[in-house]
Amino acid sequence: MSFRKRDVTLRFLAEPGDVNFGGKVHGGAVMKWIDLAAYACAAGWSGKYCITAYAGGIRFVAPIHVGNLVEVNAKVIYTGKTSMHVAIDVQASDPTALKNRLTTHCIVIMVAVDEQGQPTAVPEWVPTSLEEIELRDSAIRLMNMRMQIGEEMEAHVKYLKDLD
Repeated sequence: MSFRKRDVTLRFLAEPGDVNFGGKVHGGAVMKWIDLAAYACAAGWSGKYCITAYAGGIRFVAPIHVGNLVEVNAKVIYTGKTSMHVAIDVQASDPTALKNRLTTHCIVIMVAVDEQGQPTAVPEWVPTSLEEIELRDSAIRLMNMRMQIGEEMEAHVKYLKDLD
């Protein structure tokens, strides 16, 4: 088996074009960075083109300022047959101080696809440390909660269709 990279870090400076009306980096820019890091991580693990199936639980903890050095850390924490759960942490710092602070956290689910755009198998990731086992177990709990939320959302969709 070839070497699989389980994590990736993207680093760059927050630019003036990333700013919202309040003078901070806007959430849409952060979400784009999250998606880019999730793709790079999932493609690196699977060796295949990947698409975003889900991004959830996004927590904006602290603002990012223009000129901050931003680090987007992505790590595979669970693999299914065709999907990979990727934990994302976004940190930022003044580049002169380099004291990172957490700004955003979320989970992204990426699916590997073949040339026809159909889901295709990914290598299994097997946790080896206690921390990795806890991350995997957390991903499984979140997956079960998303299924319950999905069922609840179906009731809303049905209700809206009945209104038509």
